[in-house]
This record gives sequence, C-alpha cells and structure tokens, in this order.
Amino acid sequence: MARDINDLIAHIRALEEELETELIARRRELGYRFTEGRARFTEAVKERQRAMKISVGRFLAQSGFLEILTSPFIYAVLVPIALLDAVASLFQAICFRVYGLRQVKRRDYLVFDRHRLAYLNWMQKLNCLYCSYANGVLAYVQEIASRTEQYWCPIKHAERIKGTHKRYPAFLEYGDTENYPDSLRKQRTRLRDEEEASETPPQ
Repeated sequence: MARDINDLIAHIRALEEELETELIARRRELGYRFTEGRARFTEAVKERQRAMKISVGRFLAQSGFLEILTSPFIYAVLVPIALLDAVASLFQAICFRVYGLRQVKRRDYLVFDRHRLAYLNWMQKLNCLYCSYANGVLAYVQEIASRTEQYWCPIKHAERIKGTHKRYPAFLEYGDTENYPDSLRKQRTRLRDEEEASETPPQ
C-alpha cells in the first residue's frame, strides 16, 4: 500500500513537470520569454497591450458601485496579512534553527511582476500588487506550516480534507499506532534531507 501511494505521488509530480513544460510553450505563444529573471514581451506584443488599456474612470464605471464599496473591506485584510507575514517569518527564524531545518525562502512565494503588463492601468496594477502580496504570503505561510506539521505531527486526518499541502500524501495513516514512532523519525529525516537536497546546486 505504501509503495502504491509513493508511486502515485511520483506520478503526480511527473504530471506537474509535464504541465510546466506545456505552460512554457504557451508563454512562447503569448510572445514573451524569461531573460535575467524577468518576463519580456516583444515590441509588437507590448504595442497590442497598450492599445487594450482602459482609463481608470472607465475601469471604475465598469466595476459597478457595489463592487467599489467592497474595496475598504478588501484592503483592510492587508493589516492581518502583513502581521501574519511578520510573525511567520519570526517563527521560522527561531524554531527552524532549533529543529535543524532550513528556512522557507520568502522570495520564492512573493512575486511581483503583473504590474509590468502594459494593458493594465495604475489602479489595476495596484490591485495586482495587493493580490500578489496577499496570496504570496498565504502560500509562504502554508509552506512554513506544512514543514512544521511534518516535523511534529505527520498524521493524516480520518476524514478527507480539501486544500492539503504537498507533503500530506506521505503522512502516516490515521490510527496507524504501530508505525507512529518510526514514521515520525523518518518524516523528520526526510524533511531535513529534502531541505539539504534543495540547496544542492545541480551538477
């Protein structure tokens, strides 16, 4: 059973790599490529993007009055998200050192590039910056939490849950008492090995 689960996990990761290959091909179709860590469009594509940009006034008119009224509620969430960002960063800076784990790289999760799209006006760009930050922080914190869970409590729930992180499928089955002590040790070793492997430069 464990081998079957591991095979399925490996298959899922292979499909994710295949998906990434297809996405790269799609990027080429859309007229951009990555150079020096940035997405760069051809001049012809940028011209088409500029032609599609609408004014802020038109954008607000199309948004609707009630949607505009929700803006304060949306941006009010920035305060707890920023606090979560700070507390999670402090948590891993202290605790992961004690556990012997490498820290999650925040820059891998907080990416700001949509504001460079020429078809967005300044208000749309501001919204994109906010969404990039908010969702990036949540993904960053989930990765910190998943490593913490693997270290302390790598046990599946009895009930099926949605939104599990990538480590969850390899956790110990609910109620598997006999294998718990050995599994906990192996999970911690695997986590440390995984972190060390991620830091090893390709040969």
